[in-house]
Amino acid sequence: MAGPLVFITGASSGIGQALARRYYDAGWRLALAARRTGEIEQWAQAQRLDAQRYAVYAADVADTDSIVGAGARCIEQQGVPDVVIANAGISIGVDTEERGDIEVIARTFATNNIGLAATFHPFIAGMRRRGSGRLVGIGSVAGIRGLPGHGAYCASKAGVISYCESLRGELRASGVKVVTICPGYIDTPLTRENRYSMPFLMKAEDFADRAFRTIEAGTSYRVIPWQMGVVAKLLRALPNALYDRALAGRPRKHRQKDK
Repeated sequence: MAGPLVFITGASSGIGQALARRYYDAGWRLALAARRTGEIEQWAQAQRLDAQRYAVYAADVADTDSIVGAGARCIEQQGVPDVVIANAGISIGVDTEERGDIEVIARTFATNNIGLAATFHPFIAGMRRRGSGRLVGIGSVAGIRGLPGHGAYCASKAGVISYCESLRGELRASGVKVVTICPGYIDTPLTRENRYSMPFLMKAEDFADRAFRTIEAGTSYRVIPWQMGVVAKLLRALPNALYDRALAGRPRKHRQKDK
């Protein structure tokens, strides 16, 4: 079928699923990638999606060959996407004193950073030749300042922000735009496990609508909701001593052993 195509990783739940629904409602074709393909199929059937307008690709973004292969299959079966959203990510608390958590840090970087670059990789050449396309990296407000007990996630999302900025400069003259979106607190299965307050908590559907409009506009960087962008800038401006004092005693993210 004709129509623009969006490729979304982490499409089996949360933000990825909400984005898939928003793009589908706007008339787009979907290329949905995730490890849990059965959950995508169940969701698509429950949503009564037209089977001719979507395809599902099994992929683990932490495995470079797996996600690159999924991208290649997408190009073969559906063509070069107009938008690629590297949404898949993990968030697990860590304690660097604990030896086992070093593996958690490595897995987080493999998923959130290398997996993001590997998601984009198969599509860049085709987008360059066409002279158009949007590569969307899902960062986080957590990438703006470090949070105690959350070092792996914060560092990985800071990496997403910097990597996308670098890629944007590399592709500036190609017609391919790079969009960085930093969600605040979004109501998803991932955030429902948090043990701390989540100001300006947003429904996934509302986030998806704002993200869709941001991507369509080709905006280079945006925090959603905007209120969290203001909070992040204020926190960034705080002297370290005040910032550390403000976060003293804050509940920490669940570690792997706590799950």
